[in-house]
Amino acid sequence: MQLDEQQRAARTWFEHLRDLICAEFEAIEREAGSDASFDYIPWDRADPSGAPGGGGVRGVMKGRVFEKVGVNVSTVGGTFEGDFARTIHGAGEDPRFFATGISLVAHMANPHVPAVHMNTRFLRTTKQWFGGGADLNPPLPVAQDTADFHAELARACDAHDPAYYPRFKAWADDYFYIPHRGVHRGVGGIFYDHLDTDFAADFAFTQDVGRAFLAAYPRIVRRRMADPFTADDLAEQRRWRGRYAEFNLVYDRGTLFGLKTGGNIDAILMSLPPLATWE
Repeated sequence: MQLDEQQRAARTWFEHLRDLICAEFEAIEREAGSDASFDYIPWDRADPSGAPGGGGVRGVMKGRVFEKVGVNVSTVGGTFEGDFARTIHGAGEDPRFFATGISLVAHMANPHVPAVHMNTRFLRTTKQWFGGGADLNPPLPVAQDTADFHAELARACDAHDPAYYPRFKAWADDYFYIPHRGVHRGVGGIFYDHLDTDFAADFAFTQDVGRAFLAAYPRIVRRRMADPFTADDLAEQRRWRGRYAEFNLVYDRGTLFGLKTGGNIDAILMSLPPLATWE
């Protein structure tokens, strides 16, 4: 795929952020006495037209602290198929698209360490925009962890627009909700989409969201990863993971986007926990 300057800049940042996050997560494993590291599996995508459609790299680590963590980057393009184009911003009249981004989900061995999700992306159809966010998903919530996570995201938002944090926090609260259970998936964070005020400003904000995640989450992991836990704590973690899986399979738009655009199945479904319980 031929990329222009904006597309290359976005792709390069997402790949750089991947490298920073994976290095930090591997450092945590070393602190816990583990030699676990990421395995990187590249994949290619064929566009429905038959032309090359880009691809990505799936990064997965299974360790002592991170029971299962996936950090994926992808850069894809081509045409949306059929009616799906009409569901995408700016693609109703012209199904051609470009998308690049990073997606991360971590499921933790210790139930006192929150699971987490983060993704940021740049898309172009007849319009172009940034979207994404991060949200914390503790089976056993701790107020300090929730406050620290939100504080870092608020700082990132406030540096760009004081209206961003309350707006994007409310959006996350609405989006990461499981209607059939009547509960939220976790303790929230921020979620934004169709941010198209100005490429440079929106790109700078998206970069700061990634940096805020990197400042907040490893600190929480280190704080909780040695906490003792009980069989009841582990059972609660697995019940909560069942709800997490339900949300991602039923409601998550990123899962649907990946499946509808011919993405790598293992990368799309890396968000599913290794062990979960339904009772």
